[in-house]
Amino acid sequence: MKATLKILNKPLKTLVVSALLFSGAAALSQPTYAQADTSNIVYASQSVTASEYKQYLEDNYQIKLSDSLTKGEFVNAISQILGLNAQEVEKNQLVDLTEASPYYKSANALFANGILAESTFNGDQQLSQLNAAIIAVNASDFKELSFTYPEAKVVAALSKLGLKAEFFSVPAAQTLAVAVDTGIIPASSYLSFKPAAPISSDEASALLIKVLDIHGNYKHYIGYVQDNNIYSKVYESYRTQDIIKADDLRNIFDTALKQDIITGYNLKDNRYTPNFDSKLTLSYGHSDITHALQLIGLLKSEGINAKVQLEPKTSAFIYLKEWGEPAISDDYQVVQIENGNFIAYSKEYDISFEFDTVKHKEAFDAIISKYAKKNDEDQSGLIKASWWQPLYSSINELPNYKQITNNKISRGNYFAQSYTLTQDSADVVAGLKKIDPKAEVTSYNFWVDLPFYSYLSGEDYK
Repeated sequence: MKATLKILNKPLKTLVVSALLFSGAAALSQPTYAQADTSNIVYASQSVTASEYKQYLEDNYQIKLSDSLTKGEFVNAISQILGLNAQEVEKNQLVDLTEASPYYKSANALFANGILAESTFNGDQQLSQLNAAIIAVNASDFKELSFTYPEAKVVAALSKLGLKAEFFSVPAAQTLAVAVDTGIIPASSYLSFKPAAPISSDEASALLIKVLDIHGNYKHYIGYVQDNNIYSKVYESYRTQDIIKADDLRNIFDTALKQDIITGYNLKDNRYTPNFDSKLTLSYGHSDITHALQLIGLLKSEGINAKVQLEPKTSAFIYLKEWGEPAISDDYQVVQIENGNFIAYSKEYDISFEFDTVKHKEAFDAIISKYAKKNDEDQSGLIKASWWQPLYSSINELPNYKQITNNKISRGNYFAQSYTLTQDSADVVAGLKKIDPKAEVTSYNFWVDLPFYSYLSGEDYK
């Protein structure tokens, strides 16, 4: 190992990772191992089961890994989560693949992006834990990081796996060390990691999720309800958010407001979208950040845990001139329109919760009704700034919730949306298309709490 690691002082091109993506048997001599039970590996600060990772991959990418996973199947999955499937193959770089191969496009895409290096692919070969880890490191864009690893750092990292660095080629040892230090191989898998052993679908799913996470494409959340520091995280997230401009979207929806096509709309930044499991998720909208902090405390006191994501939102609506001069601030701005009224833009937020269980999600409605829904002007026993019509929603149908429709236009990182009764959606879409014929309006149904539905339908302001 000492002799071979001296090549680190040479130019990087001498470390071309053609040695990285060999079969496990070519990398080192190891016996065959039985697969470990990885169904309940702890992958993060909170316990996450492998089934959650698998469900996420199936729901969002239609990826369902087989139990006898091949290298080709894993490469197809990597290509899909990185969005490389649309790349055209300019020249086939894999000598053992033809266009008829199910791995042809994905393997060539990964080769073109430096994730694969060998010209022989061996796609039907069973995937080893070593090769899976190496592919995951390269797919995470950490390949250059591995070139910086000196012998001491490699030895220290591999010792956590109970492995000796001299059993590997230098590039393989460096890349495996990066997998350890960056958490691509989680600490909970150290004891079960056997380089030449076939990787389980649980372990491979965890690697795919890690690649997504490193690229910022997994679930976005700032913590859990039960975290001790969740309050400061939520507050800091809110404090750094500003009113969203998105002028092109504003122009379309402001015109719709002026023409009475809609009565209000939201602007949001899709980079904060949580990507939560819809079956477990509710989104709750408000404007007062103390209300959100108290809501988290309320859920905590009820023994409920959930992932938490705070999404910046700007709400726009007509402010009537007879209401008096509007109070302008950094968080509340207005623009006067032709009839003397104003369009008001208010800084708000959506706080999304991915609950641990469906039972906890279903319990949310009763908790809000009791502690965060105003029924009388001077009502006590509620958390701060409770509304007459709290707004919380689910993509999935829930008992006691009512269906409405969201009408949405996206541009770049931003989108504007307006909620309507389902029967009114077609008219709203037609109105938006008339304002901007090139606009792509997406409409979908979802479910909201009964008080907000009553407000939207004009049945009851309470």
